[in-house]
Amino acid sequence: MDEAPSPSNTSPELNLENLKALKVLGKGAMGTVFLVHDPSSDPSARCPFALKVVDKSSLRSKLDAERRARWEIQVLTRLSHPNPHPFLPSLLGSFESDEFMGWAVPYCPGGDLNVLRYHQNDRVFSPAVIRFYLAEIVCALEHLHSMGIAYRDLKPENVLIQQSGHVTLTDFDLSRSLKHRTVKPDVVLEDDVPDIRRKHRRHLTRWLTIINDNHSKGLKKTKSARVSPVSRRKPSFSDGERANSFVGTEEYVSPEVVRGEGHEFAVDWWALGILTYEALYGTTPFKAKSRKETFRNVLTKTPEFIGKRTALTDLIERLLHKDPTKRLGYARGASEIKEHEFFRGVRWDILTEVTRPPFIPSREDGDLTEKATAGGVSVRDYFQKLRSPPSMPPSPDCQLTEF
Repeated sequence: MDEAPSPSNTSPELNLENLKALKVLGKGAMGTVFLVHDPSSDPSARCPFALKVVDKSSLRSKLDAERRARWEIQVLTRLSHPNPHPFLPSLLGSFESDEFMGWAVPYCPGGDLNVLRYHQNDRVFSPAVIRFYLAEIVCALEHLHSMGIAYRDLKPENVLIQQSGHVTLTDFDLSRSLKHRTVKPDVVLEDDVPDIRRKHRRHLTRWLTIINDNHSKGLKKTKSARVSPVSRRKPSFSDGERANSFVGTEEYVSPEVVRGEGHEFAVDWWALGILTYEALYGTTPFKAKSRKETFRNVLTKTPEFIGKRTALTDLIERLLHKDPTKRLGYARGASEIKEHEFFRGVRWDILTEVTRPPFIPSREDGDLTEKATAGGVSVRDYFQKLRSPPSMPPSPDCQLTEF
């Protein structure tokens, strides 16, 4: 992880005292994410945004957490300039005081991919829907890798759905800046060049080819537990650079991370394979009763598939190759993945123009306006109440709920 400059020097400054929280969007080890608005400039909360706030007093490892928070702000700053990517967030502003550190990004009202999957029949996605979301995730990872950033925390909970129905990745505190290996130029086949002259309708049913696959039913939610960073001292490699820290989410950690032999951009393609498997079957392929057994499965077990082999199962198999140098995406990055049979016919040049994605969130303007009219909640007061010692329960009209 690179040394990050102070947030105030890299992004527009926010004034925490001017912001009101409408609801809590989520909590994590690093901080709490609020949906906020500025009553002075947006009194009816027509344009709310997500604000991640780190309470410095509650951090177990203050130095490491602050360093990771500053790094995330730096990554978001880089993603915001000069041309923001449609499937990655941009930084709207940040702030820091003796008590708090925080930063704002656009609000994604559709929740995350894991929640969306849980609302589907049998809690799995169809291959056509998987293709749509995977295509956008591949493009987001391709952009990150082109900037020399390994994401290292891809999982359904970190894939958010924008108001438009398109995706955006979130949480970059575990990402890492790496140097690229020297690779040969792509060889483009004539058949692979998209015919931009062909007329097309920009909606999902024409953009995607429906494939019938068998799905398992009634599979339970995967419990996702983050793996804490642990330093592994290994030399860097001369042709490119590898990171040696032990980071990620337990069921998404790649074999090379488990072995502690150094890793690079291919860890993101492994995680993409895990995410795809979970989208198809409702569970991750190497999950076990204990962390030790899960890691053993990551190193030794092959993923199990149901029914006949398809282009989708072949894609998963190639992404989950134990040897990172033989993994799809290792040699030529996202280009290899885009060329896979599963993505045949995908118009990569018009992804952002698809106006009918699989799911478009309903607008909640009325609900937010009502909360804004009620005054919202001071973020500072929220944390102050968390720090206060337990006492008699407050009356219902003054309870601070999870909104």
